[in-house]
Amino acid sequence: MTQALEGIRVLDLTVWQQGPMTTAMLSDWGADVIKIEGPDSPDPGRSLIRYEVTPGGVNAYFETHNRNKRGIVLDLKTDRGRELFYRLAEGADVVVQNFRPGVNKRLGIDYETLSKTNPRLIYCSASGFGLKGPDATRPALDPLAQARGGMMSVTGEPETPPTRTFNGFADQVSAFLLAYGIMLALFHRERTGQGQELDGSLLQAVLASQAFNVTSYATTGTYAGQPIPRISRRLTSPIWNHYKAKDGKWVMLAMAQMGRYWPVFRSTMQDATGVLPEPEVLDIDWMRTHAVELMATIAKLDELFAMKPAREWVDLLRQHDMVVEVVQEYSDLASDPQVVENEMVTTFEHPSYGPMRIVGPAVNLHATPGSIRRPAPEFGQHTEEVLLEAGLSWEEIEGLRTEGVIGPRTAETKKS
Repeated sequence: MTQALEGIRVLDLTVWQQGPMTTAMLSDWGADVIKIEGPDSPDPGRSLIRYEVTPGGVNAYFETHNRNKRGIVLDLKTDRGRELFYRLAEGADVVVQNFRPGVNKRLGIDYETLSKTNPRLIYCSASGFGLKGPDATRPALDPLAQARGGMMSVTGEPETPPTRTFNGFADQVSAFLLAYGIMLALFHRERTGQGQELDGSLLQAVLASQAFNVTSYATTGTYAGQPIPRISRRLTSPIWNHYKAKDGKWVMLAMAQMGRYWPVFRSTMQDATGVLPEPEVLDIDWMRTHAVELMATIAKLDELFAMKPAREWVDLLRQHDMVVEVVQEYSDLASDPQVVENEMVTTFEHPSYGPMRIVGPAVNLHATPGSIRRPAPEFGQHTEEVLLEAGLSWEEIEGLRTEGVIGPRTAETKKS
């Protein structure tokens, strides 16, 4: 089956998560992504042993972000290495890099240089804090973006310290947006023939993920209608809240329309427990002026929800068309029927590990679906294959290897 991005070649110069996930998303739909690593600077993601599925075996972190790619080792700090990269770039559609701002220009692999010989090139730069500004060159990793972007200040209960969400949130969101930007640029190129440069950052992604909240504060001086960033769950709507059930699992209610849902919720709780929650009428004005009573209402609901298991509550409330879910652990996801039926987690036959469960492509194209077809590349695994495709002879390849321009370091190339 033809895939949506078949025939698109991507040169991937990125490391860690933000950049590699961007290109992994393109590779899922058939783009030929060539991961380029330096002989002395392999992607550090390869070394995260805490994510190894088995000791010394498959690394779930690296596998996730580099599936479907081919890998070569090329020394861009040498003249011969840059010449070889230029040759590859002439036939590429996309280059993605996440060097610190300015490093690509010093290496001579910036957009201005490459576009002279390939004006159709799409050149994507992934950064931490953006390409401009006083902190453009500062190192940035995911938790710093969550901190600087305001996300930590609004996460968690008010009596707790600022709280991060899961590791990699900013990386993942930024990757999705960068892949989206690359697709927009490719679409524009199809209509005009023009390539272009684009960029995105971890900080920009964190702000984009909070767009309406940040906009609300910028225009009204409140946090989505609240005067403080974190409201205790005991001062939040009783039916936009979470409760611990008898079996220790949590139940999440998400009913924003209090006038519609509160009456039926009250009667359902009375039928189930014999207790009719107060007040009789629930709205924003009552919540704002009855803080003590609101806390008492939620405390009583804590007691009531502790009377039945979580799944029983969900089934009961759904009978009355209420909006409710169980808070699931990672261990629950693989058997979730929605996850299973929609193939959100798929099984990939890894050549060394065997059947491997892995999160699949993040969107579904019905005519040209994405897929996970090959594992993340071993260090330099496809160097010869890619260079032969670029027109080099075996003699040239062996010469470049002897010089240390391509391939992992050997005892001979280390001496030279």
